[in-house]
Amino acid sequence: MNPLLIDGTQLKVDDVVAVANGRSVALDPATLPRIMQSRQAVEALVARDEVAYGITTGFGRFKDKIISAEQTRQLQLNLVRSHAAGTGPDLPESVVRAMLLVRANTLARGYSGVRPVVVQTLIDVLNAGIHPCVPSQGSLGASGDLAQLAHLALALIGEGEVDHRGQVISAEYALRRAGIKPLELQAKEGLALLNGTAMMVGMGALLVRRAINLAFSADIAACMSLEALNGTDQAYDPRVHALRPHPRQIDCATWLMRLLQGSTMLRGAGSNNVQDPYTLRCVPQVHGACRDAIAYAQWVIDIELNSVNDNPIIFIDNETGEPDVISAGNFHGEPIALAMDYMKLALTEIGNMSERRIAQLVDANSNGGVLPMFLTKGGGLESGFMIAQYTAAALASENKVLAHPASADTIPSSANIEDHVSMGATAVRQTEQILTHVETIVGIEMMAAAQGIDLRREGNSAEPGLGTRTACDIIRKRVPFITGDVILAPYIEQMRRLVHNGRIKDAVDAALGE
Repeated sequence: MNPLLIDGTQLKVDDVVAVANGRSVALDPATLPRIMQSRQAVEALVARDEVAYGITTGFGRFKDKIISAEQTRQLQLNLVRSHAAGTGPDLPESVVRAMLLVRANTLARGYSGVRPVVVQTLIDVLNAGIHPCVPSQGSLGASGDLAQLAHLALALIGEGEVDHRGQVISAEYALRRAGIKPLELQAKEGLALLNGTAMMVGMGALLVRRAINLAFSADIAACMSLEALNGTDQAYDPRVHALRPHPRQIDCATWLMRLLQGSTMLRGAGSNNVQDPYTLRCVPQVHGACRDAIAYAQWVIDIELNSVNDNPIIFIDNETGEPDVISAGNFHGEPIALAMDYMKLALTEIGNMSERRIAQLVDANSNGGVLPMFLTKGGGLESGFMIAQYTAAALASENKVLAHPASADTIPSSANIEDHVSMGATAVRQTEQILTHVETIVGIEMMAAAQGIDLRREGNSAEPGLGTRTACDIIRKRVPFITGDVILAPYIEQMRRLVHNGRIKDAVDAALGE
């Protein structure tokens, strides 16, 4: 693909996904005058010995400690080194790539007072596949992701460690090998690299894309379960949803009907069994509401991707050309924290719905004997899908703990100067855990529903709908019909991957002409 051209204003979630997966990046030359003007303002402030936070003063509680012009470079270097205090497992390569992109895009707006070489070095490191080793824990999400961004910035100055071509090596060696000159930080530049929400928003963008894939995959799983359980699609009638016009509820119901198009496995209108359990009947209402939460998160992330969120911000008076340096709080991660907490809850609900449908699939008492107990013909000698449901239940239960809102907590820091924090990075990391759990739960449901559909198809001509039949075909290429007890763990992992990478969703989209 051609390099993604960035100018600080047009980055979207799927752009972040593309770069995280290897797309290269280039800086729009039109940004250079803005960046240079902002930089010249910083240099003028230093030359005049004007007081400006983080430029000619210390940081946090040391905001009133004046720094001389001769010390400004050492100040920025000290900042990066001292703030590289993260802990925990390193962030995945995809997240680090997203962080590099997001920080470059923010600085490209031209309000941060850095030289163009700072932005270009971020891009060069990204394009060279040099991925700083960034610990996942240590951010309070208030002055942004300080610890994580400090570890990112270390690599730009040739310090710390990086992952390059699958090897963990020194940043200094990796830069030299790639022909990239380490940055020598000047006034404001360390602070501009560290203050901001790049971890939260970069990782958040990747999670939003996964959540969208998951939501559609959960719809497919629900329809497969509906067919396996001989349910009815009457509750998806568009007339019903027009009377409660939540847009994504309507969209979901329409999509479910498309998935089931042509199905002969559903219960007819003449049956005495007039309605299904909620996890089948209320899919549009619940999944639609969960789509709302995901859409809100995407809206927030799309805004934040193109925001100036460091401190202080450099404004230039259009008439006089004089700089106006404003210390404010755009680095505070509350918008992302709340959005991720909301999405966490929605994803947990998708998992709760899916686990309960699995329980119906494996319990002959619940499904009226439509399917054999635990989806096996050899019950007693064989356990079938008994423990697959246990696994789904365990993950769904763990999600209920992780769904507790991280943003409800705060803890003062920096000698009580930073007295309210968002905990947005925690919310994002918990979202990733929940997403992985629910991808697994939905994968188990799809595997169990495919087993149920095949059991019902034996000896008759009943066929799934166009969308669900396509899903079953994809599943059967990876997971066979289970004829006797086998080790299920590898198949569960195969299903998780199919949901995670959106392969089933994409195949169904293609079959339906979406």
